Amino acid sequence: MEDEMNMESQNLDPDQGSCSATDELNQQLMSQEAPSPKLSVTELSRELDSKSDLIDDKEFDIPQVDTPPTLESILNETDDEEEPFVLEDPCLLNIDNIDTHSYDTSSVASSDSGDRTHLKRQKAIWHPQSMVWKKKLHDSFSVHGSVIRVSLLKGISAQIASAAAKVDAGLPTAIAASSLIAVGTSHGLALIFDPNQALRLCLGSTAVGAQYGAISALSINNDCSRLLCGFAKGQITMWDLASGKLLRSITDAHPPGTAILHIKFTDDPTLAICNDSGGSVFELSFKRVMGVRTCESRCLFSGSKGEVCCIEPLHAKAELRDHPITQYSLLAMASLTKILVIGLKPSLKVWMTFPYGRMDPSSVPLLAWHFVAVQTSVNPVLAFCRGDVVHFLLVKRDESGAIHVTKQKQLHLHYDLINFTWINSRTVVLLDSVEKLHVIDRQTQEELETVEISEVQLVYNSSHFKSLATGGNVSQALALVGEKACYQSISNCGGQIFYLGTKSVHVMTLRSWRERIDHLLKQECLNEALALAWSFHEGKAKAVVGLSGDEHKRKAVVADRMVEILIHYADRTMKKCPDQGKIQVMEQYFQDMVPVIVDYCLLLQRMDLLFSQMYDKMRENSVAKGVFLECLEPYILSDKLVGITAQIMKDLLLHFQDKNLMANMEACIVHMDVTSLDIQQVVLMCWENHLYDAMIYVYNSGMNDFITPMEKLFKVIAPPLAAGKSLSDEQVIMGNKLLVYISCSLAGRAYPLGNIPEDLVPLVKNQVFEFLIRLHSAEAPVDEEVYPYVRTLLHFDTREFLNVLALTFEDFKNDKQAVEYQQRIVDILLKVMVENSDFTPSQVGCLFTFLARQLAKPNNTLFVNRTLFDQVLEFLCSPDDDSRHSERQQVLLELLQAGGIVQFEESKLIQMAEKAEFYQICEFMYEREHCYDKIIDCYLRDPLRKEEVFGYIHNILSIPGYSAEEKQSVWQKAMKHIEELLSVSPSKAADMISVHFSDQIEQIIQTLQDQHLLFQFLKSLLDPREGINQDLLQLSPSVTEQFIELLCQYEPDQVLETLQFLEVYRLEETIQAVQKYQLHEASSYLLEKKGDIHGAFLVMLEWLQSKLLTLTHEGEKSTEVPSLKNIEDTLAKTIALCQRNSHNLDQQQREALWFPLLEAMMSPQRLSNSTVLCLYSDFLKNLTMQILNNMAAFIALPLILQRILQDPVYGRGKLGEIQGLVLGMLDSFNYEQTLLETTTNLLNRDLHWSLRNLRASMARGLNPKQDYCCICLQQYKRRQESADQIIVFSCGHLYHSLCLLSKDCGIDSKGQMRWTCFKCNASNRSGKLSETSSEVKKGTTLSLAQTSSESLLDPQQAQAFDQLCRLYRGTSRLALLTELSRDHGGEKHGLLHVSQGDAALNSVFQNETFQLHLTPPPLLDE
Repeated sequence: MEDEMNMESQNLDPDQGSCSATDELNQQLMSQEAPSPKLSVTELSRELDSKSDLIDDKEFDIPQVDTPPTLESILNETDDEEEPFVLEDPCLLNIDNIDTHSYDTSSVASSDSGDRTHLKRQKAIWHPQSMVWKKKLHDSFSVHGSVIRVSLLKGISAQIASAAAKVDAGLPTAIAASSLIAVGTSHGLALIFDPNQALRLCLGSTAVGAQYGAISALSINNDCSRLLCGFAKGQITMWDLASGKLLRSITDAHPPGTAILHIKFTDDPTLAICNDSGGSVFELSFKRVMGVRTCESRCLFSGSKGEVCCIEPLHAKAELRDHPITQYSLLAMASLTKILVIGLKPSLKVWMTFPYGRMDPSSVPLLAWHFVAVQTSVNPVLAFCRGDVVHFLLVKRDESGAIHVTKQKQLHLHYDLINFTWINSRTVVLLDSVEKLHVIDRQTQEELETVEISEVQLVYNSSHFKSLATGGNVSQALALVGEKACYQSISNCGGQIFYLGTKSVHVMTLRSWRERIDHLLKQECLNEALALAWSFHEGKAKAVVGLSGDEHKRKAVVADRMVEILIHYADRTMKKCPDQGKIQVMEQYFQDMVPVIVDYCLLLQRMDLLFSQMYDKMRENSVAKGVFLECLEPYILSDKLVGITAQIMKDLLLHFQDKNLMANMEACIVHMDVTSLDIQQVVLMCWENHLYDAMIYVYNSGMNDFITPMEKLFKVIAPPLAAGKSLSDEQVIMGNKLLVYISCSLAGRAYPLGNIPEDLVPLVKNQVFEFLIRLHSAEAPVDEEVYPYVRTLLHFDTREFLNVLALTFEDFKNDKQAVEYQQRIVDILLKVMVENSDFTPSQVGCLFTFLARQLAKPNNTLFVNRTLFDQVLEFLCSPDDDSRHSERQQVLLELLQAGGIVQFEESKLIQMAEKAEFYQICEFMYEREHCYDKIIDCYLRDPLRKEEVFGYIHNILSIPGYSAEEKQSVWQKAMKHIEELLSVSPSKAADMISVHFSDQIEQIIQTLQDQHLLFQFLKSLLDPREGINQDLLQLSPSVTEQFIELLCQYEPDQVLETLQFLEVYRLEETIQAVQKYQLHEASSYLLEKKGDIHGAFLVMLEWLQSKLLTLTHEGEKSTEVPSLKNIEDTLAKTIALCQRNSHNLDQQQREALWFPLLEAMMSPQRLSNSTVLCLYSDFLKNLTMQILNNMAAFIALPLILQRILQDPVYGRGKLGEIQGLVLGMLDSFNYEQTLLETTTNLLNRDLHWSLRNLRASMARGLNPKQDYCCICLQQYKRRQESADQIIVFSCGHLYHSLCLLSKDCGIDSKGQMRWTCFKCNASNRSGKLSETSSEVKKGTTLSLAQTSSESLLDPQQAQAFDQLCRLYRGTSRLALLTELSRDHGGEKHGLLHVSQGDAALNSVFQNETFQLHLTPPPLLDE
């Protein structure tokens, strides 16, 4: 210990103090530890990606440039993984052999961000017994694999710990990395390590550390010749890294008492930047004059204007030193409120400022530069962040020399950052506040991987930001930011990031593409490894390292690696196969594994690998072999798999046959090249399993035989068709396939898909035609009819076969051979069908329709004897044959429409059609001749289309395009058959008549003899419910009266309801008509409508009495006793009549209604017939009670009681006889009395509440919202002019009276000013303007009230009333009661019925916002 102390005391001289301490430290370390092994070189990540086309040009918004910078050396930079280590390269450390402490990184979910044991939980373990992985891989891991590797630098970490123990170097505080690594300690020492982790220098001494404090910042210049050290007490030292000598000790570069937070070399070795804990930034200029080293300091930013806590000069690699922007020596600075970008050269200039906006004051400002290649140019991008949003700024220099900064796409995060580092131009590494690393692809903003590095125990720079070494004289804001500051603990160089921990140093690098794949393979994630390798192959992977060269070369390298993985995958699949006995388990296992092999082999287009090595491995297991073969099916069906070997095809067909997957087998066969198979065996198999498509395909493509398949199919379907039997479903399928096959062959298409080779198309067409028109089939029986194939197809489906021929004729060229073929086939068709009677009219019609279409073509060359068409016409129009009438007519119609009409004589055709009752044919012919009136006869004679005549007539008379003569002939024809039209459909006829024959209605009525038909016509015409617009009809009342009389005859029950709808009729005549048919209720309705209330009542009373008389006197004799319900309904209608009209009658007239009604009901109860009385006594008393209850509202109670007591039935008996009646009337009285008292009480309370609140509102003072005028915005005491007053409104706004007058907000009314609030009036201009009035006193504020122009209240009362209305929004009870008691009058009465007129508009119940308040009014605090 004494020796060490002596050593330290001897080395206090800064010019001599490094060598001996270094030697002794090295000796101590070497004696303690074995030499560090030499580590192999890691793959270097390129600073700029040469593939500029992968970068989104739109993101940077950079225009095209005609003359790009000469950056070929950057853009063409190679990155071969076998490249030897070069010291000048920024990457310096060898860590290949570091395995025990390296992190096998994998993405972990964000929920594990605070769990340091997640790596143990996330480790995947393969259990052979269960064959499943015990963890679920994260999505980003399964897609991207492990992107980064975090490794412990054991040599450096051990020597830092040893230095702390042996020479009291203290804990590490700062790190800087270049070709060398410098680590600063808390006791002022700087340890310099080379790329092999060997300690080269130990700069400084603990004595200097005691004087200067801890090293707080480090910086190494570009050529690794100088080291700048900043100290916690503010000093700065410069060291020569070659000799270890102290070159400068700077103590006056910045204000004393502040710690150095950052010290940074610029690209100019004579220029550096420092940032102290006072928030100031200084430029240090190093000079050497006459052998003396000096340092000049210039303040760039004063902390008094805002504290800077982060600086970042723009550094350019050697290849970019000639970039135009480097001449400005740009510097980015981050204060607590904004970002600044300044240029140090040629003169100091601020190029940009950018405020943060809202952010957490404890978040750390971050800055990072990087050159990014876009198109053919390279420009720097500045990334800055404070919190959870990263901003990117593109910095460009234009031709004039000005610098432009463009904002780019932001990166939004869900965590706060404490470090941001570019690892290359497309990949950034972020460190969040819980010490999680996030690898982000900048272009897509996709998170590639997340790694927790809390075990690093990162060093934080909090003590320097708080300047504890100088007494803590910093602002609270800077101290708060420093809580998470780790600027000096993280350094990046050449694609590597170094993290300084309290006891160790770790390095993070991007894994090469091979490492990422191998890492997945080590974890047995073969599927993920293949997916990742394929993304490398397709150029879609992110953060790719180690793939160089052109695209073809890169794909070849990756493909070779994928082949190796696939072979390993296949071996592992067979080796890990489950127990042989469990077939279902084995099938599921291979269905998960084998498709992967097949998919990737086909993606790589390695058929040789798939059908040789892979298939050979799969054949060892029958289940695997079957799954393998089934995997080929989708690729075969999509024609993506060509070149299948014969063995594979044979095994595939046998497998489908064994599995009975015939549909799958057929689908595959038609996509295969079957020439290498046993054709006969395949054909036999297809025929046995009904695979007709496959059979045809094998014959066609395997042997170029297009005839044999037709022969085989004809042999099956011809016999039953010839015998007239129906075909089975299987035979129908065969026939349909045969037709499609013939159609394809004649059109030059292969069956079932593809095309016939062009050189074979003419040959195939000829062969098929010759086959179809053969006179006899091969091996024909003696009794076979001629042309069997044509005959069979015509019997099978005539229409479709002829369609096939029609399509074929379209494709034929008009050469001699084609014309001969067409004529020949037509002659055969005529011979087969016309000369035989076993074809239906429909089939014959199809043939001639086909012929008519062919003959109608302009370039027709066919010849057909016209007499054949006449024969067909006679055959179809045969009147002796009533069968298939509609079918024969439809066939003939199609024939005519297809152009066959030119083959017939039109007069003869019409004659035969009329004789055969082919009315559609007649219509077709008359249409051609424009005889539209005759078409009406066709419709009327056709029983199936009678009702369509109305639409036809309407169209002719309405649609333009017909002449006046044609329309007139149709109109006359319709009038002639009007009665027949009415009999077809009275409603449709009435609709037609109302539109086109409205002037002839009365004439039509006179011509109609059938009274019931006339009634149906008038009902359809006049009843509004039928939908006819009555405004179009100008009818006399006699027509309506005639309809009502007919209605009384045929539908008496509908008379009353119809009368309520009808309008045009005379009352007297109508009353006579309904009385003629004794329709009492209708008569009463008409008399009431006439105004004869008493007469209407007498009709109803007589009707009621007659029913009561029938009930009582003739009940015993008559069998037709009216039902009690009928009597009750009649009484209810009579009572309703009395109620409707009692409101408009005087007391005597009311008694003339109600007392006779009461007498009519009480008189039957006086009968001595005990039987009737016993049967109906209770019923009659109930009806009497109904009358009494209803008349009590209109007749005085004493009169009613007197009338009851005078009645013998109720007067002679005991009180119990009338007790029910009296008590019922008393209950009604009590209810009405209670309702009256309650209403009076509510009105009194409302009046008291209203008056009380009016008084309270008048007495309440006003509280202004502000103490200034709302117009001039000056204090209300701005001036003391005699004419100026202060106006305060109830809304709280305050004004000067002169200001209000300037805005026209004051009106002189009868010597008193009425003021309007300017603000409230302006906001309510669209509505009704309310005025506020006030009595104004000088120098005092008065309350103002909003009133209407019609108000009779004084201003104070109006103000109070306005407040009252706002308190109790809604309709008052008084208004509700007034509305309910209003006598609306009219025919209908009800609580909510509103009569027409202005009353309806003013009703409170019609208001959309009406609400019934059931709560008491609010109480106001005194």
